[in-house]
Amino acid sequence: MKLEIGIVVLALALAGCGGPKGGGRPTATVEYAPTGEGKLSGSLNVLAFKGGYGIDFYQEAGSEFQAKNPGLIVKVDGSPDVADQVRTAMLAGDPPDLMFPSWKYDFWMAVEEGQILDLDKALDSPAYGGMGTWRDTFEPSLLKLAQENGKQYMLPYYFSIFGWWYDPGVFAKHGWKPPKTYAELEALCEQIKAAGIAPITFQGKYPSYMLQGMLFPWVQDLGGIQALDDIQNLVPGAWKKPAVVEAARMIKELEDRGDFQKGAVGLSHTEAQTEFLNGHAAMIPCGTWLDSEMKKVMPPGARMQFFTAPLPAKMIGDPTALDIEIEPWMVPVGAKNAAAAVAFYKYMTSLPEARRFVQEKATLMSIKGSNDVELPETLTVAAKCFRASKTVYSLMAFQWYQAMGTDIGGALTSMLNGELTPEQFCDRAESIAAQTRDDSSIEKFKVPSAAAGKQG
Repeated sequence: MKLEIGIVVLALALAGCGGPKGGGRPTATVEYAPTGEGKLSGSLNVLAFKGGYGIDFYQEAGSEFQAKNPGLIVKVDGSPDVADQVRTAMLAGDPPDLMFPSWKYDFWMAVEEGQILDLDKALDSPAYGGMGTWRDTFEPSLLKLAQENGKQYMLPYYFSIFGWWYDPGVFAKHGWKPPKTYAELEALCEQIKAAGIAPITFQGKYPSYMLQGMLFPWVQDLGGIQALDDIQNLVPGAWKKPAVVEAARMIKELEDRGDFQKGAVGLSHTEAQTEFLNGHAAMIPCGTWLDSEMKKVMPPGARMQFFTAPLPAKMIGDPTALDIEIEPWMVPVGAKNAAAAVAFYKYMTSLPEARRFVQEKATLMSIKGSNDVELPETLTVAAKCFRASKTVYSLMAFQWYQAMGTDIGGALTSMLNGELTPEQFCDRAESIAAQTRDDSSIEKFKVPSAAAGKQG
């Protein structure tokens, strides 16, 4: 589901910095700040990404909402290529009223260009059903991941957590336990190899999986959130800091020990995940969308369970920190029925609807209390980790700087192929980041200083 998505991190709150070339964000005069209150009428047009979770839930919610508002006609459409539909509609001056354009659409640039409505007034209005404010229904840390300069232009819906996966049945059969530390991982890999199984496979064609699953969690562990912020903010020397070099060495050590499945560097995401499900490899890094993405090809008896990346011995960072990914919804400035768009999204994020989405789609939701239902086995540990986490961060800069992301991913592949040492990988990544930093034609984004936690 996720291929070359955002990689370099922003801690807790996203903030655009340094507006478009020519001095500041283009202004869009928006006198109207919709709250979704009052009688609704007319047409409501919604465009949504049709990925692993489909759009049937949104369409059913649209039919329900239309029935509750007889003067309103709701149309929910979408496709895997909805980003192209959105771009075409925006350029034509005929945007949808509400949209979920997927990570393929540069929504941060749309915010910078003044094309997306500020939804703070809506968030401070009553939630669907009138119990408290709408803002108070969201997990605060997840709202922050969709802010720019403290303003709420986008809103989260479901979210994913990146981590590692194993098959509980296979582990129980062999008497293995998921490793909590890097030392335990090394010892476990020897036992797994002795059983004739590859310890770890990975989605080598898409280096973002290893960056998210191994490199950046270990950078946070070894150097704290500030080390990740510095990478995100294109701070000179960020890639050459000891925490980054040591995290790269940890990956290379696993490769040198033969702990990665042979040939994994050439596997696609589904190929590597199939190898894991077929028992050819014992562990794999991936997000919590893994079950939804692979359920149709799951072999009989195969299971999967989440655990966080094993911790290094010398911890500086937060051991509870999690890489969270949201795919936000938003209302364009040019929406013809912004009031209905806000009202409908309030309905979609009401607690009963959010809980229904969790149960039907086997994913986690950004609404408080929505995950307090009977979860599938694949989500129970991930949900527990989220509740216990003190820090969440999101990986976005490779979406902001796509050429940089591709080149750094290529450097990681070169290290895995033995063409670069960990130190040389970090040198190359630093050089690639410097090219982006020094290119005045590229819009720059920054995060604020390392945030303190999930609260607020």
